[in-house]
Amino acid sequence: MKRRTFIQRLGLLSGSAFISLNSSAFAGLERAATIQGRVSAGGRGIAGVSVSDGYTVVRTDAQGKYSLKPHEQASFVFISTPAGYEFKTDYNLARQYDTLGVRNAYDFNLTQLKRNDDRHNFLIWADPQVKTKADVQEMMATSVPDVQELVRSMGNIPVHGIAVGDLVWDNHALFADYNEAVKQMGIPFFQALGNHDMDYRQGGDETSDKTFKQQFGPTYYSFNRGKAHYVVFDDVRYLGVERTYDGYISEQQLSWLEQDLKTVPKDNLLFICLHIPVHNSVKNNKALYALLEGYKNVHILSGHTHYSRNVQISENIYEHNHGTVCGAWWTGPVCSDGSPRGYGVYEVNGKNVKWYYKGTGLPKTHQVSLDVERTAKQVRLIANVWNYDPQWKVEYLADGRKMGNMEMTKGFDPECVRLYRGQDMPKKRPFVEPHRTEHLFLAQLPASVKNVEVVVTDRFGEKYKIKKDV
Repeated sequence: MKRRTFIQRLGLLSGSAFISLNSSAFAGLERAATIQGRVSAGGRGIAGVSVSDGYTVVRTDAQGKYSLKPHEQASFVFISTPAGYEFKTDYNLARQYDTLGVRNAYDFNLTQLKRNDDRHNFLIWADPQVKTKADVQEMMATSVPDVQELVRSMGNIPVHGIAVGDLVWDNHALFADYNEAVKQMGIPFFQALGNHDMDYRQGGDETSDKTFKQQFGPTYYSFNRGKAHYVVFDDVRYLGVERTYDGYISEQQLSWLEQDLKTVPKDNLLFICLHIPVHNSVKNNKALYALLEGYKNVHILSGHTHYSRNVQISENIYEHNHGTVCGAWWTGPVCSDGSPRGYGVYEVNGKNVKWYYKGTGLPKTHQVSLDVERTAKQVRLIANVWNYDPQWKVEYLADGRKMGNMEMTKGFDPECVRLYRGQDMPKKRPFVEPHRTEHLFLAQLPASVKNVEVVVTDRFGEKYKIKKDV
């Protein structure tokens, strides 16, 4: 038989096989009640890896094998990537899952890291929230290059990102643009569901994540890096009426978390990543806190509010509510509380973590803004320390002389008022208004003062200064 004829016939045979598998004779194919598979790297099985369908969590045996009986409502099978291995990605989007189909076997092949990951960094992107192509263009021109430059400055250390919701602003066609941003940033990125990422008018909460799942897979899962365990949650509960939702972590997710945490050492770092802040906006937050008892160093990482706030919930639980990538909805350089638009940066070293907030286009040293109001009788200082918590110090100097600590107060950031207050401001989206914040600091000085300086010391002993002639 001639070679060309053979290839042609092989092509016809392959086509026939494809048609047959999709014909009515095979339409009733179903997978077995129990699925199985293997988690391996370089042909060797990896023991103790958590595998889940979102309902049950099992662990691989000494050969890296597992078996699991999927729940009837399960859509995915996914692993909690173990420490010491690269994250499985598709153009940097995390893909540590497979979609459940008629197959009975689902294998996960990993690649071992070439360096120890006890020391690693990660970024928290809250609310990119692009609504138009103009928003996308600004994100690609500012936020993406800022991350690229920061990651380059970190050298050879492993870095990953987590976007804690509102990747887009109800315009799901722009998920593709968000994905392109992730691709260009050049690091593995994990995604959490936000209220603006949901499908409306398709039923209740159980169907509101359809498009998100098609793009990014499970809405809750976990992974590991070094001595840190990461959990991503969906805490946005759609209430069946368009744009109506509340903060709530489903009982199913809590049940899954209880199983997921069983192999996580209590003294390891534990990061809980989600969209809506837990401390004041998740109705069943006490149920989550109960599951976190005994863990010594828990950090909850949230977004949603478009302002910065840090809350020490208990001795072992700390929540970081982040300012946003889009700032005040892509209308200006600052969020609604005066913090610069940007993202959180976390530096993990073993079981310890340090953090700071990185303003887009600004150096790491920019951690405080200063507004000076002069009258005939006095000089008034208003400092905004957006990443403040009670372990920080905020001091000031007048004409080089130390004056002590500034007084903490609650109010509106002056720059926010100038940019956003008023029915016709900002012109791009007039609904934006300043948000009252509690991380403002005041001081009053005699009118004779010529220059002032604010010195901020964070909880890690890092000092940040800003000076102004008045």
